[in-house]
Amino acid sequence: MSVACAMRRGGMLLGAAVLAVCMSARAQTPSAQELAQRLSRSVDRHYDGLRTLKANFSESYSGLGMERTESGTLLLRKPGRMRWNYSTPAGKLFLIDGKFALFYTPGDRQVQRIPAKELDDLRSPLRFLLGHTELEKEMVNLTATAAPNGGFVLSGQPKGQEKRVTRLALTVTAGGEITAIEAEETDGATTRFSFTQEQPNVPLAPETFRFTPPDGVPVVDALPPV
Repeated sequence: MSVACAMRRGGMLLGAAVLAVCMSARAQTPSAQELAQRLSRSVDRHYDGLRTLKANFSESYSGLGMERTESGTLLLRKPGRMRWNYSTPAGKLFLIDGKFALFYTPGDRQVQRIPAKELDDLRSPLRFLLGHTELEKEMVNLTATAAPNGGFVLSGQPKGQEKRVTRLALTVTAGGEITAIEAEETDGATTRFSFTQEQPNVPLAPETFRFTPPDGVPVVDALPPV
């Protein structure tokens, strides 16, 4: 075989090898939809394996000419119980006891109560993370994009909140831990929750998810969302 022929053959083999590597890499790179499915299942696995959860949270709101930042501690317990203890403002409470959701801020003349199944609140989507449903069934048009620090953003339209939320975005780690939730509302407002210091399966007594109002403060049934 001549040197020229050998060089041509070698070039063809090298080109074929490069093409094979490129095709293999392309085949291993998931599409946006596949990535969203994989990440949503990672989230499901992470939270399905929990009985309880404790984390610090920061909540910010921007819209309708207002800016607000609050913070506190979030507690979750299967099945379907959650408690948001606010340190800023001190004493504010949002609680789901499994049947009802209750809202109270110190100084209020009453505690508002609404059936949990009728709740239209931006904090409520976290309930399903403790075994209610699958993330893919909670959101439509689910997509995934890369985020800083090796994380990802899962975004879509949350079912049942079409009249209030146009987009819900979850910032998650590769292991399925949610570090932030951002909701874009139909009125142009944006609410964001950030979570830190997640503690899985900490002891949380059932009494943690009960609330006794201060003396003289009645519990009243609030109107369900329209």
